[in-house]
Amino acid sequence: MTSNDPLLQPYQLRHLTLKNRIMSTSHEPAYSEDGMPKERYRLYHAEKARGGMALTMTAGSAIVSRDSPAAFGNLHAYDDAIVPWMAELADACHEHDCKVMIQLTHLGRRTAWNKADWLPVLSASPVREAAHRTFPKTAEDWDLDRIVGDYASAAQRMQAAGLDGIEFEAYGHLLDGFWSPATNHRDDVYGGSLDNRLRFTWRVIDAVRAAVGPDFLVGIRMVADEDFDKGLSRQEGVEIAQRLASSGKFDFLNIIRGHIDTDAALTGVIPIHGMPSSPHLDFAGEVRAATKFPVFHAARIADVATARHAIASGKLDMVGMTRAHIADPHITAKVMAGEEHRIRPCVGATYCLDRIYEGGGALCIHNAATGREATIPHVISRTDGPLRRTVVVGAGAAGLEAARVLAERGHKVTVLEAASQAGGQIRLAAQNPRRRELIGIVDWRLAELERLGVEIRYDVWAGADDVLALDPDAVVIATGGLPQNPPLDGGDELVTSSWDIIAGSVKPAENVLLYDDNGGHQGMTAAELIGKAGSKLELLTPERFFAPEIGGMNHVPYMEAFHRHGVKITINTRLQRVRRDGNQLVATLVSDFAKGWSEERRVDQVVVEHGTLPLDELYLELKPLSKNSGAIDYTSLIHGGDIFPDNNPDGRFLLLRIGDAVQARNIHAAIYDGIRFGLRI
Repeated sequence: MTSNDPLLQPYQLRHLTLKNRIMSTSHEPAYSEDGMPKERYRLYHAEKARGGMALTMTAGSAIVSRDSPAAFGNLHAYDDAIVPWMAELADACHEHDCKVMIQLTHLGRRTAWNKADWLPVLSASPVREAAHRTFPKTAEDWDLDRIVGDYASAAQRMQAAGLDGIEFEAYGHLLDGFWSPATNHRDDVYGGSLDNRLRFTWRVIDAVRAAVGPDFLVGIRMVADEDFDKGLSRQEGVEIAQRLASSGKFDFLNIIRGHIDTDAALTGVIPIHGMPSSPHLDFAGEVRAATKFPVFHAARIADVATARHAIASGKLDMVGMTRAHIADPHITAKVMAGEEHRIRPCVGATYCLDRIYEGGGALCIHNAATGREATIPHVISRTDGPLRRTVVVGAGAAGLEAARVLAERGHKVTVLEAASQAGGQIRLAAQNPRRRELIGIVDWRLAELERLGVEIRYDVWAGADDVLALDPDAVVIATGGLPQNPPLDGGDELVTSSWDIIAGSVKPAENVLLYDDNGGHQGMTAAELIGKAGSKLELLTPERFFAPEIGGMNHVPYMEAFHRHGVKITINTRLQRVRRDGNQLVATLVSDFAKGWSEERRVDQVVVEHGTLPLDELYLELKPLSKNSGAIDYTSLIHGGDIFPDNNPDGRFLLLRIGDAVQARNIHAAIYDGIRFGLRI
């Protein structure tokens, strides 16, 4: 069936026909094993191919040389062993007519010397890279000769693996390290004029073309404006794009704007929630107009309407919806089926990238199947076992996900929720205007539950009688938790919870001390709101750096607010007690490091954040009535089999609890509990 949708039109890239205009741009999910794209890596890309996209760009980036050690799980393109693994990946995607390319790079200064083989990190000039705290050596002639050869060899490996093409990475890495006046201070033939600064790039592409021939597709993901006064200007960046496009040596440009050597700069290139959507789309369109050359682009193009506009208006030839596909790899299939309303939204939380940059694998904040395709399906099938009457108590993240999965499997589901609205702690977090997109996690599930015919009964503080009245075969306790105070020697009754501040039930006082002994978004959100309210605020933590549970990209807007509103940050210091003195509170602070040291703070309000305690009364009440006494067989949960031990012959139903009803965790953990347990009932 033909379609007039601009997104669904094929695109001809020389000899390669791309079946539509939707792609996933190169990124490193950090799923590699020993630098190889094994099963987890393959299944991740195959799922997106199954979901209908035309092109998946793998790796972000695959490294061509040993002295470019992996910074966050990068693939080893310098190793011949990668060829069969990439061939398997390409074959798996080609089965769904999804084309496969890979991004190749030498990381230059954007890595660390104390990794892998402990070889010196190099760049065009010895300019420190802040994000990885690297002081690179100046690349010598013999380094450049070797690296040129490494690029050519890596390209040959990808051609041998049956990929449809490659792209070079040239933003924040070695190639563009020569382009930028900020990082190239050389006085030899590689420095000074733009001709000289491009000399290494021409050497690389010429060597690659000699190795793979004129017909193998080669593009470049390039910065065309570093957007800061010391860096590559817009004028020179566009000129570089024009030179590359007119050279006859490249087949497409993938445009980036900004620089990435600090956390703050990185979020300008890859914005998170609360920041502008598609901020560089118009610029990419200007580059396309200036070059009259195929242009790809991605930067927080999270919704189909924006992607469609990008193609329809002629700004792009292929539109990257990369984080959006981490949230829902079946975007294209849903567009084709007329079900755009069912696309699981990317809420911009950027939990995915923060995990990568902190050394973990990419995980979507609210799609627990991403990266777990071997064990968790993206499309839930109907159970072939008995259909059960199931009661889910709690309509927060865990409860809503469990209800969705159970209903998709064909079970009859009733949800009991104590509040008048669903959402739990997500609804609380979304009270911060900057993070309001999080409510999409709730809204999408409510729409799915409505489609599936799930009944949600609000304003029901469920007791055992309420649950038993529904005669359930299975009960899921997803009651969450309530905030708890940190352990204090005195003054528990004098402190205010971060939840009260975020919810607006308690207003920030004039002079506030906030003690965060959790390190997540809760304390930071309260601090942001207090600072913006105009209060004088000191943020206190016993950690050696604040908010360790928040990644670098989400750190940025908090730090911006703290600097703008004069928030003082004190680390390595513990709150011991609070006492009242007249109209004020006196907080006693102590040190874990210096025995006997203490200080006092005289403030109007002490706000505390120390996670949650499970609301487990209903669970404990129902345990004796359940068949499994609430127990779960973890071995079977992980490896397969019946997860409910038969501990009570007189039990009436299966019982489990999930999310913060078990222990204080985060949104992703709650969603993961909901789906993996829901699949096993």
